[in-house]
Amino acid sequence: MKKLLLLLSLAILGCSFPVQLNLGSSTSTPTPALTSTSTQVPVAPPELGTEKNPLIIALAPSIKPSAELIAAGNVIAAFVEKRTGYKVVTNIPATQNDLVEALDKGNAHVASLSPFAYLLARENDSVTAVLASAHENQMFYGAQFIANRDSNFISYYDAALDENTAESAEALAQFLDKKPCWSDTTSPSGYVVPLGLLNQAKVQIRSAAFLEGHPSVVRAVYAENICDFGATFIDARQSATLEAKYPDVMEKIVVIWRVPKMIPYENISLSKLVPIEMRRVIQRAFIDLMLTPEGKTAIQTAYGMDEIQIAEDALYADFALYVKDSGLNLTDLIK
Repeated sequence: MKKLLLLLSLAILGCSFPVQLNLGSSTSTPTPALTSTSTQVPVAPPELGTEKNPLIIALAPSIKPSAELIAAGNVIAAFVEKRTGYKVVTNIPATQNDLVEALDKGNAHVASLSPFAYLLARENDSVTAVLASAHENQMFYGAQFIANRDSNFISYYDAALDENTAESAEALAQFLDKKPCWSDTTSPSGYVVPLGLLNQAKVQIRSAAFLEGHPSVVRAVYAENICDFGATFIDARQSATLEAKYPDVMEKIVVIWRVPKMIPYENISLSKLVPIEMRRVIQRAFIDLMLTPEGKTAIQTAYGMDEIQIAEDALYADFALYVKDSGLNLTDLIK
């Protein structure tokens, strides 16, 4: 009987504690370490245009904003807020460079940009154009290369037909090693775009004279002894002051070649953080705002725009190309 109980006890122990045999190795199997798996879900930012994440409309840059600018901003914000249902606030950056940075970082969602500031913002793909300033129903303007009639340059512009008679490369080749007069260091029509065209045509020029103003360029070309040719907007020769002092200015100063109308005025751009479905709503709100007397005055005060038209990024391709060919730094062209 005792032998039977002993055999039963051993059987029970064998079932409860199985024996593992290590054959040919004295290394024990390591116990896997416990790892913790995070179950946190990223929290999405509040929807744009809500109380916690308002739509930010930037006004014209100013170090010391005037009471008129602030009041204009309030009018714009109140109208857009009422028309769209979005929560809207305004801010006023100190400079155009600050404005471009704010758009890139999401600290501004709607803004008016100068042509060069717009191109700088597009380099980061941080904005898209929705509206543009217009003058006499035109969103773009042109430029012209001018010279004194007695300088023996060949004109490749037909005034009667208002068209060029040759491509830019042929017309501008005659300016090789000649001295230009430019308006100023940030003028699209009086310096940047004409320089881009010369560089594109591989025309090397001499050191330029910067004369602070388009009429000054016309006067310098008229005088002959300051520079060989110049560039201005179309048509700087028709200044009342110039015609009063130089009655023969239109005859004496000839157009050598005209740059087509592709230089833009300011535009209204939206941050790429603004969802597509919101863009048309905001665009429509600004169009409707411009149709009201109070709104038009506010837009004029805040952005200097008398007319606006619908715009899109593709319209600025030619301008962007000539600015790039100028070789100038965009950050140096805006303030």
